[in-house]
Amino acid sequence: MLDLVAGLLLASAMPVADAIAADDAVALQAALERGADANATLDYGERPLARAVEVQDPALVTLLLKHGAKPNLADANGLTPLALACERGNADIVQALLNAGADPRKPGAEGAWPLALCARFASAETVAAMLAKGAKPDTPDPRGQTPLMWAASAGKADAVALLVKAGAKVNRATAEGFTPLFFAIAGGNADAVDVLAQAGAEIRHRGPENTSALQLALYQKNWGAAQLLLARSSWDLAEIDRNGTRPLHVAAAAGQGALVSALLAKGADPNGLTGPSRVTWVTEANFGMPPPPVPPTPPLFSAAQAGQAEAMRLLVAAGADKAFVLANGTNILLAAASGQSADALTLALDYAPNVDVTDANGMTALHRALSSGWHPGLEPMLRVLAIRGARTDIADKYGRTAAKMVEDGLATVREAYLKVFPQKPPSALALKPF
Repeated sequence: MLDLVAGLLLASAMPVADAIAADDAVALQAALERGADANATLDYGERPLARAVEVQDPALVTLLLKHGAKPNLADANGLTPLALACERGNADIVQALLNAGADPRKPGAEGAWPLALCARFASAETVAAMLAKGAKPDTPDPRGQTPLMWAASAGKADAVALLVKAGAKVNRATAEGFTPLFFAIAGGNADAVDVLAQAGAEIRHRGPENTSALQLALYQKNWGAAQLLLARSSWDLAEIDRNGTRPLHVAAAAGQGALVSALLAKGADPNGLTGPSRVTWVTEANFGMPPPPVPPTPPLFSAAQAGQAEAMRLLVAAGADKAFVLANGTNILLAAASGQSADALTLALDYAPNVDVTDANGMTALHRALSSGWHPGLEPMLRVLAIRGARTDIADKYGRTAAKMVEDGLATVREAYLKVFPQKPPSALALKPF
């Protein structure tokens, strides 16, 4: 009993900030009942209520509100407790603040609306509670982003649906040209894209640099969104993006078989070529050099270079030219040798059986494989080449044979090479002393 009394006395002596930091509701209640100010200015301009929100304990928040904490009192940076609670995402804390009169229409730090923060970080039920208390569903922040955009970027399909139902505009665009649909695509969630499409989002909208929604989905590797967009509208599948690629190249290089098939079914050309990149390389800062230009390349080579055997099969079945050769002398075998897949290399050898074919620099498939450095697929690829009879004595235009490359290269590459192509021991005659 004496220990309990001593503990209570110690707790009552703790100041408000320490009680909140310790997540100690008993100590906080004792301090407040002794007259501690629930709206005191703490270090860095914070208020006790904001500190309690940070701790994420609804009991502390409720205690402070009960003892007069002002739910709309912002800190020195303009951050309100409600905005902070929305950012942290605890539904009980948000509801307690709303019940205490927190204004969902009061912007937080840097003009971010509490509803936007809740739309991104909290549950759909919390968004519904904010709307029920009068939060405006379509008010943009200083960057022109609305709560719907914030929800879409986080892939919160349920919150997106609630905001649309509440009147948020699905085709509002930022000054840069991003719509909620583009935010959803960039956020990586296909369900949010679907909700917006069904709500009337303009699928054919063009964003920054004239980027289409389909191009953005491919760039962001949002394969589900790409398939959804492909099914919902017609597209110019020959259009080349800022990287110089067509949609089929991107899908083939990623090994997205279902998307490759869908693109082919929509009329994508299995022999369409890449174009020049529009990416501007800034190299002066580190005295670097931009990458060399890539010669026009068909999707089959994109798949081979990425080691995507299944995509290669799909493209060949659709009429891709197995005998095509790039301007630099690269054929399908040499393209696959630059990848990291023994399966793709084996398939390429079926399409182009000359294992010792060379490119414009005299490099064979063995040269190409060794040039890629060590990776888990290196030894299996070397074994494929060895089984097909690859020569190790062919020198490229710089005079490098495979043996010379491994001699001057990484120890891990040399180790893999010597397992497959062991050096011949010296002859007995050479060892015999004179």
